[in-house]
This record gives sequence, C-alpha cells and structure tokens, in this order.
Amino acid sequence: MTGSGLRAILLTGGSGQVGRALREAPPPGFEVVAPSRAELDLADAASVARWVNARPWAAIVNAGAWTAVDAAEAHAAEAWAANARGPAALARASAERGLPLIHISTDYVFDGGLDRPYREDDPVGPVSVYGASKAAGEIAVAALNPRHVILRTAWVFSPWGNNFVRTMLRLGAERETLSVVDDQVGCPTSALDIAAAVGAVCARLGDPVAPSGVFHFAGGGETTWFGLASRVFERAAAAGLKVPALSAIASSDWPTPVRRPANSRLDTTRFTRTFDLAPRPWTEAADEVVGRLIAAAQEEGNRA
Repeated sequence: MTGSGLRAILLTGGSGQVGRALREAPPPGFEVVAPSRAELDLADAASVARWVNARPWAAIVNAGAWTAVDAAEAHAAEAWAANARGPAALARASAERGLPLIHISTDYVFDGGLDRPYREDDPVGPVSVYGASKAAGEIAVAALNPRHVILRTAWVFSPWGNNFVRTMLRLGAERETLSVVDDQVGCPTSALDIAAAVGAVCARLGDPVAPSGVFHFAGGGETTWFGLASRVFERAAAAGLKVPALSAIASSDWPTPVRRPANSRLDTTRFTRTFDLAPRPWTEAADEVVGRLIAAAQEEGNRA
C-alpha cells in the first residue's frame, strides 16, 4: 500500500499507447508507477531487477515493446532485446518476488492463415521478426513466472503515438485521395479499452486462485483497414473536416518489408468469460478516439 492507500503497479512502456491509457485511467484502487525508458530499460536485466525489487508492487504490467514492425526486420537485435529478453527478465525478477506479471502481446504471433478468429490455443506461427520476438517473449513469461496473464491484442489505436487512426486524420487533411488496404481483416482495439481490460485482470489479483495464462482481448466486431479508414472519415466529415476520396486496394498493391497477417481477428470469449468484461464495438471505440483527436486539434487551433 502507498501513502494514498492505493496499491502500486509497476508499468513498463508508460510512454506508449497502452501505457498512456493506463496512466490516464489507472485500474480502480491502484496507482501506476511508470519509469521512463532511461530509468528502466527492458534490454538491461539489472535495471529490470532493480525496479522490480524497489517496492512491494501489487503487480507488474509490461506494455513496453519494440512495435515498429517494418523496422524490426533491419533491427532484429533491438527488437529481440525489447520483445523477448526484456519480458524474460521481468518474468524472472517478478517470479522471485512472487509478483503477478501482466504482459501485453499481439496478433502477430500468428501467420494470419486461418479463416476464423484465432483462439488462445491455436498454434503460433509468426512470419516476421516482430512476431517471432513477441512469441518468444510469451514463451519466456509463461515459463518463468507461473503468476502470469498474457494479453494478446490487435490493431491498437489511441489519441497518442503512431497509429492508423491518427495517420488517417493527418493524411486526410493533406491529400485529396487515399488508397487503403481492404484485404486484411482484424478487430481494431482502442488502447483505452486495453487499459480497462488490464484493470479487470488487476481486480482479480486478490482471488485465492487468480486467473492465469493467455487471453485475447480486441475490439468487438471486425473490419478491414479500408473499413476503419471509412469510419474515421465519416466521423471527421460529420465534424465538418475536409476528407479525402478513399479507394480500396489489395495488400499486393501496397508492398511493405513485412507481410501483415491477412486475418488478425482474435476470439475474446475466454477473456469475457473469465473477467466478465466484453469488448465494446470497435466502431464505438473509434468514434471516441476520433472525437478526442478532433477536439484536441480544434482546441490547439483556438489557442493559436
């Protein structure tokens, strides 16, 4: 307990999308302590151990990762340090203290070849450095700390950082036309909702036998990148903003260093059944984030 009566959570990746969301809305009854990367470097096992041992934490939440998917191909060592060795160090240090570890992971551990949403027990098959390093991180967490929850999510967006929704709004203001991939399907997920999911996990930490293992949490429903872009610009147009003409293209028309999974859908049944929290529709979450971004831009414009 802290002086405020709140239980303390150690959060890595506090400047990322999920980290920012957790700092904005900590789990009820908890305070979030989020050291900077300069203070806690996941690539430095000694730094990890020092922070894990610093206080009587209620839990460790690992939202830190190398998430630049394309760049990971050219910077494999850095990606593996953050996504595999870092979680291993966290798992080892937290297990020594008997602390639960909540680890955020990704749909990229799968190859995207299934024709249905992925379940937790489907075999992983990453096809990129990013996916392989995240899969290795999962294996390390599960092997080294029995008190773990691995939370896989997908297509994360938020009012902060680099993400598809923010990119669409920026490009929409700059261009007359935009081409967007329409043959990859997934479940867009707000970082704000992931923070709520982490809160639901934290609420069960005091259970005699707290839930553990791998869980999927992603936005309700499914769409393509083109469908998500269309929703973003519908909301932007309703707010009176200039929007571009959209055209749907195939992945082959937009080559990237990494092959994205054609199917990123995640089955969230197990999470909902275990933690009594169903993901809200991705459309509702997208509307909220777009609304926040538009309001922030208008407020900044008024100040200027």
